[in-house]
Amino acid sequence: MLSWRATFGLDPYKPIASGAKPIHIEVVSLDWKWLFIYPDYNIAVVNQFVFPAKVPLSFRITSDTVLTSFFIPQLGSQIYAMAGRESRLHLMADEPGTYAGHNQQFSGRGYADMHFKAIALSREQFEAWVQNTRRSPDRLDAMRYAQLAKPSVVHPVIHFSSVAPGLFDHIVSQFLSTGKPTDAGRRDSGTGGIKIGSLEGR
Repeated sequence: MLSWRATFGLDPYKPIASGAKPIHIEVVSLDWKWLFIYPDYNIAVVNQFVFPAKVPLSFRITSDTVLTSFFIPQLGSQIYAMAGRESRLHLMADEPGTYAGHNQQFSGRGYADMHFKAIALSREQFEAWVQNTRRSPDRLDAMRYAQLAKPSVVHPVIHFSSVAPGLFDHIVSQFLSTGKPTDAGRRDSGTGGIKIGSLEGR
């Protein structure tokens, strides 16, 4: 009974009780990099996760490639990222700091370099970071995402000042009918890229 209660109490799908409003994060695992989308702010970042300390973080996690595992050891639970599936995770940093984020599931030649920095800031510093990111000249539209989805190793950090509407849901849904990308999201043969037909022109 004790083990059951302790395990249930640490359920990664269970929201963290807090007086602060949670920040929503959409995480996409790619070859071999991580994409972090902030739907509350309409911004995104590759290979860097910045967030405020002492604020609950509510994650939706998926993969646009093979099975991987999202893990920030100093903050909490490891959880799988799967194509066509959405995992949930709730974390919170008690204090500002920089934490190591990893993929813990072997996923090919770029696996060893598929990591990122998770940077917890004060709330004021985080809001300043958001405003600075919104000044980035890069925008994550359908064409830019198709380029990003191609395999790359040791990909640089990139900040996007806007994100194509519904991008995360599209990434999940493209695999749902047959386990393969649909016509609206076909893999470019030989490149691993994605053509997001439903988002073109937005």
